[in-house]
Amino acid sequence: MKELLRNKKAVLFDLDGTLIDSMWMWKAIDIEYLGRFGIDIPDNLQSEIEGKSFHETALYFKDRFDIKDDPEIIKNDWNNMALDIYKNRVSMKPGAFEFLCYLKENNIKTAIATSNSRVLTDTALESLNIKNMFDAVITACEVSKGKPAPDIYLKAAELVDVCSDDCIVFEDIPHGIMAGKNAGMTVVAVDDMYSSHYKDEKIEISDYYINDYFQILNNGD
Repeated sequence: MKELLRNKKAVLFDLDGTLIDSMWMWKAIDIEYLGRFGIDIPDNLQSEIEGKSFHETALYFKDRFDIKDDPEIIKNDWNNMALDIYKNRVSMKPGAFEFLCYLKENNIKTAIATSNSRVLTDTALESLNIKNMFDAVITACEVSKGKPAPDIYLKAAELVDVCSDDCIVFEDIPHGIMAGKNAGMTVVAVDDMYSSHYKDEKIEISDYYINDYFQILNNGD
């Protein structure tokens, strides 16, 4: 599958569920956080906040659950709850590190484009010792609209100075896949247990689907 990189000058990655195995933690955090206010987690919560920036998600929680705290306090609470996990318990998806090494060896630019907060993104990249493997890192809070709007991927392409046609995006959820497609980029959907119920949709709307990054590296040139 290395042919999917042919003529591509930049690879843009979502973070959670795409490059690192971390989506499992967020439902637990949502349950604990809402439990502080005596609120049970709604069944549709994850689908409702999918693709939203960290700030957009805080606004959503404030409005939907009538939380009195300011969005900045809500985000700070989430950061504090997640920080230890991002420091000590997240791991890279299978083959992701080897794939990053391959991209660097072949002078293909790389960027992170995530809906997560800057604090947690930096913490994860530093704890995994991979921050220096990226030419740019941007979060959805730093652009006008979160996914599925194309803003974050267009900005990532701008930061690495590569046009959209020459970029390939790796994503794990439908809204992220659509963000890449809306930016005019080739999109690879990445398998993740958290989004397994979206598998058919992910396959349908993406250009490629992979179970892990070794699938790209081990299938010839």
